[in-house]
Amino acid sequence: MTIALDIALAHLTSRKRQTMVSLTGVVLGVAFFLAVSGLMRGSEVDFLKRLVDNSPHITVYGEARQGRVQPAQLRWPEGAVSVRNVRPLRETRGIRGWPQRLAAIEALPQLRAAPVLAEAAVLTFAGRQQGVQLSGVVPEKMRRATTIEEKMTEGSLDALAADPNGVIIGRGLVDKFSLRLGSTLNVLAADGSSRALRVVGIFRTGNAAFDEGQAFVLLKRAQALLGRENRVNRIIIQLDDAYAARHVAKGIEISTGYKSVSWIEASEDLLSLLLVRNIIMYSVVSAILVVAAFGIYNTISTIVLEKTRDIAIMKSMGFHASDLRRIFLLEGLIVGLLGSILGQLLGAALMQLVSRVEIRPPGVTEVVRLPMFWGVGQFAMACAFALAACIAAAWLPARRAGRLRPVEILRGAT
Repeated sequence: MTIALDIALAHLTSRKRQTMVSLTGVVLGVAFFLAVSGLMRGSEVDFLKRLVDNSPHITVYGEARQGRVQPAQLRWPEGAVSVRNVRPLRETRGIRGWPQRLAAIEALPQLRAAPVLAEAAVLTFAGRQQGVQLSGVVPEKMRRATTIEEKMTEGSLDALAADPNGVIIGRGLVDKFSLRLGSTLNVLAADGSSRALRVVGIFRTGNAAFDEGQAFVLLKRAQALLGRENRVNRIIIQLDDAYAARHVAKGIEISTGYKSVSWIEASEDLLSLLLVRNIIMYSVVSAILVVAAFGIYNTISTIVLEKTRDIAIMKSMGFHASDLRRIFLLEGLIVGLLGSILGQLLGAALMQLVSRVEIRPPGVTEVVRLPMFWGVGQFAMACAFALAACIAAAWLPARRAGRLRPVEILRGAT
């Protein structure tokens, strides 16, 4: 093995220019692989974080996934006569026995849950009106199950808990109505009942529709205002592992009987789009390393052609075909290892440089930095792909060297 390594190093150093060109190709390939994939993965992680953190991982709705089967159909499933257009029994909407169901959900590991009563309402102030989704919440549970506390610019959830007539609204609605902390506005429910509420908190998520169309009050106040005493129509859940949402939601739906929708189910089209984007991204950055591998193939093929007489002499001295293949594969491995190490250093520098770039999109007041993903898997993937490309590029010349016949070469040389 030592002799094979010495010969491989001698071959590479004898053609320094070609070796440096091949090495440079691998270094640049690995560096751009890391920079581009890190940027794309960073944008994906940032997008999913915004998507997931600004919405519940799982939402349990106060309805069944399928409508209730009529009693006549249950009693006579194969009856000769079917009764159509039967109006279902009127019932109060919402999750029945929600405190017990909430306790059962909270007993599951690695999750946090909060009850919500959400209905449409109209906020009025100084003759102006705005339709919103009025959500009755329990501040302490809401703090654990959502990120709304992090989005607060003025006031807090504690202020809402301390004021039975308090309301938390978005910055968009504040600007639209010229409100401020402490302002009083009226909320009008669907049945015509109204109530004066005082602004105790202001949040800003960056989502204009949410900031203008969402308001939070205490759960008991919402139940009294909406005529839904002792009812909630949603239970929102936050998980430690957001990607386990589909499995957990399925179990909760089976145990409670109410429709449970995970963020994965609600965003299947977006996740499919991200998958396609990742396939395109890895195809593009991998093509850079494939092009670099052609440089290695060219270098080692040239060495094989120039060293055919030396190869014949080595075979005459007792070197086997596997020994010769090992020599040229070592050459590809050496270039791949050096290229991966130097490429990762250059790639880390590029990633650091790109992560410091600041942009200000049109219409956005905040400065945005390009997100960068620094996962160890990205570096391992770049190294593994570079080594695989280099060894694959060296395999064909190595195979050709192992098949050379020394008798024909030496006879031709004489």
